[in-house]
Amino acid sequence: MAKIRDRTEDFKDVVRQTALSLGYNESKMAAILSSFIIHKPLQRTSFTKAALKTLESIRTLEQFIMQHRKDYVDVHRTTEQERDSIEHEVTVFIKACKDQIDILKNSISGEEAKSRGWLGIRDDHSNADTIAHKHGVVLILSERLHSVTAQFDQLRAIRFQDAINRRIPRKKMKRVSSSNATEIPKSINSELREPDEPQPEPLRVQQQLLDDETRALQVMGISVG
Repeated sequence: MAKIRDRTEDFKDVVRQTALSLGYNESKMAAILSSFIIHKPLQRTSFTKAALKTLESIRTLEQFIMQHRKDYVDVHRTTEQERDSIEHEVTVFIKACKDQIDILKNSISGEEAKSRGWLGIRDDHSNADTIAHKHGVVLILSERLHSVTAQFDQLRAIRFQDAINRRIPRKKMKRVSSSNATEIPKSINSELREPDEPQPEPLRVQQQLLDDETRALQVMGISVG
C-alpha cells in the first residue's frame, strides 16, 4: 500500500518562486504564506447579524422569565404591583422580539422581489437557495420565541388560577355568615316560646265564645226575676 506524502512544502515553494517571478518582495511573500495558516473570518451579512441579535434577545427573555419565575407565581414573595411590573416587562420584551422577526421577514420579501425577473421568474438558483435558508432561520427563531412565550403563558395561568382560588373562599364565607344571621332569630323565637303555650285562636272563635257567654247571662237574669 502506497504511503500518502504531504506536499504542502512543495506547494509553498512553488508559490514562493511564482511570487518572486512576479516581483513580490519579502513582506508580500510573508503575507501570502501566512494566509495559508491564518484564515480570515467570514464576513457576516446584515441578515445574519440581525438574526443573531434576535436570537440573543430571545435568550435574554428566557433568562428573565426563569429568574423571576418564583417572584411572579408566589404571592408571598412579591406584591401584586411587582407581579404586574414583571408581566409588563415580559410583554414588552416579547413584542420587541416579534418586531425583530418581522424585520427579517420583510428583508426576505424584498430580496425575493429583487431576485425575480420581469416575468416573476427567478434567474439565479443560488440566490433561491439563500432565500430558502433565510426562511428556515426565521422559522427557527419564531418557534423559539413561541416556546419561550408558552412558558410564560403557563406562569400567567397559574397566577390567574391562584387569584380565583383566593376569591372563592371569601364568597363562601359571606354566604355562610348571611345564612347564619337569618337562622339565629328563628331559633331564638322558638326557644323563648313556652312548649305548652296555646297558640292565639282566630278572631271568629273568640267572637263565638263571647256570644255564648252573653246569652248565658241573659238566661240567668230572666230566671232570677
